[in-house]
Amino acid sequence: MLDRFLHWLGGVQPEPATERYEVRGIAVDVENTRPDIATVDVLERLDEALALIETYQPWRLAHLRRDLARIRVARFACRGAFFADDRTCLTELTFLARRDITAAPVASSILHEGMHARVHAMGVRRDAVGLAREERLCRRVELEFGQALPPALGAPVVERALATLQMADADVAPAIDWNVAASRIDAVDRASG
Repeated sequence: MLDRFLHWLGGVQPEPATERYEVRGIAVDVENTRPDIATVDVLERLDEALALIETYQPWRLAHLRRDLARIRVARFACRGAFFADDRTCLTELTFLARRDITAAPVASSILHEGMHARVHAMGVRRDAVGLAREERLCRRVELEFGQALPPALGAPVVERALATLQMADADVAPAIDWNVAASRIDAVDRASG
């Protein structure tokens, strides 16, 4: 109640509480700032996604376990991100909560960020030219994963990966104004709360 009151007054909200879990051998930190989303549902979807990876490309789950320190679930301006400083794969809270999609796109997104982690673990450092190349590598991982799934399950993953692979470098790895993106997320959350 106090948090809502401070938010309404424009005050500073405290940092959201982080709950710690382990899902299929990977440390998971959940920052659930949305009262309309049950943490248990998000963890269930994450488990479904990791189970798909474990079933259809188990070596990739082994890579995730080795290359990531954790998966962080939180509100963010895109489906996923990799933070090299602390080897964290972020998976977006509302993306995990969606039930209009299967767990396959979620797994694909995690594998995409996991490939960024793998590249980082190999000591490769990005520059402007290499960023588009790295993004294409991550999309190829998504494509291979989608092709490994049963056709009906993998079709959306394959379609998205192929579409992205056909884009120009500037569109594959666009520049993002994270302040604008964060303000849009805040507006959506205020409207839903």
